[in-house]
Amino acid sequence: MVRREWIRIAAFAIAFRLFSAGLALVSNVVFPDAQREQFTVFNSPSPFWDAFARYDSGWYQQIARSGYQYTPGGRSTIAFFPAYPFLMRHVGRLFGPRPSDLYIGGLVVSWLAFVLAMIGLYYLARLDLTRGRAERAVVLAAVFPFAFFFGAVYTEALFLAAVVWCVYAFRTDRFLLGGLAGAVATATRVNGVLILPALAWIGWQRYRQIAEGGDGDRARRSALGAAAGVLLTAAGIGAYSFYIWRLTGSPFEWVATIERWGYHPGGVPWLALASLAGELLSRPYAYLASGGMAPYDTLNGLAGLAFVVAIPFVWVKLGATYGIFMAASLWLPLSSGTYEGIGRYCAVLFPFFVWLAGFRSRTAFTLILVVFATLYTLCLSLFTNIHPIF
Repeated sequence: MVRREWIRIAAFAIAFRLFSAGLALVSNVVFPDAQREQFTVFNSPSPFWDAFARYDSGWYQQIARSGYQYTPGGRSTIAFFPAYPFLMRHVGRLFGPRPSDLYIGGLVVSWLAFVLAMIGLYYLARLDLTRGRAERAVVLAAVFPFAFFFGAVYTEALFLAAVVWCVYAFRTDRFLLGGLAGAVATATRVNGVLILPALAWIGWQRYRQIAEGGDGDRARRSALGAAAGVLLTAAGIGAYSFYIWRLTGSPFEWVATIERWGYHPGGVPWLALASLAGELLSRPYAYLASGGMAPYDTLNGLAGLAFVVAIPFVWVKLGATYGIFMAASLWLPLSSGTYEGIGRYCAVLFPFFVWLAGFRSRTAFTLILVVFATLYTLCLSLFTNIHPIF
C-alpha cells in the first residue's frame, strides 16, 4: 500500500509538470512577450525550452558554469545560495559540456525535486489528515498560483522537498536525517534558516512528551538528537558563510550583497500589505489599470495577505510548529517592504495547504481548487511571456 501511494503521487506530479509544460508552450506561441528575452537556453529562441528559464534562471546557470563571481561593493552572484546551482552543474554535465546542458540539468533537478516534494508533503500531511485529505494537500500545493516556479529553473522545488522531508523526519524522531534535509534547505535559500525555530520547537515538545511519560533517559536522548538535527540544519548556511568568508573576507558578505539587490529586511512587515489593501479598497480599478507593477504587485501581495490571515488558523488547527514556521518565513519578505517574490515565498509554505486540505466541505475544496487553477494559468502565462512576476 505504501509503495502504491508514492507511485500514485509521483505519477500525478510528473503528469502535472508535463501538462504545465504544454500550457507554457501554448502561451509562448500564442501571446507576445512583454519584453525581449534576456537569454535563451540554446543559441536561438525556443518557445518550449525558454519557457522554463526566465529571470534568475540565468544567474543560476552562470554560477553552475563559472562558479561565484564576487564584485566588491556591487551586485554579485553570491546573493544566490549554492545547493541548486551545484546540483544543476553536476546533473547538467551528464548531458554534455554545452551551456544549454546546464539549463537542462537544472530542469531535471527541479522536476525530480518536485516529485520528491509532493511525495514528502503527502506523508507529512498524513500525520494530521486522512489519506484523501492528504492527497488534497498535494493537489492544492501543485496548483497554487505561484507553484509554476516548481517546474522552472528555480530553487523552489528543491527547497520545498528539503523542508517537507526535514519536518517529516523531525516529527517522526529521525533527527539526523531531518538535519541532513534541513542542511540542504539552508544551503538552497536564505529563508531556509527560518525553519530553525520550528525544528527547535518540535524537539522541545518531543522532549516534554517523553519526560512527562517518566522515561528520563529516553527524553535526554531525544533532546540530544533534536539538538544535533538543528545544528546540522544550520550547517548548510554555515558552510556557505564559511565559503563566503574565504572568498570575500567576511562570512556575511552575502547579506550585504542581497541588500544591494534591493532587499532590505527588518522593516515593519505589515506596511506593504496595508498599503496594497488601501489601494484595492479605495480605488481598485484605477490602481490595477495604472500600469507599471500594479497588477503583479497585486498578485504577489494578495498571496502574502492570504497566508498572513491564515497563520492563526494554521496555529490552532495544526499546532505551533507550523504557525511558527509560517510566521517566521513570511516576516522576511514582508519586512523588506516590497511585493517582489512574495508569491513564490508563499508557494513553499506547506502548512497552508495542509490546513486548506483539512476543510470538511467538498464544495469549499472545489472552489479553492478552481480559483487556484485559474490564477495558476494566469501566472504561468505571465512568467512565460516575461512579465515581471518573479
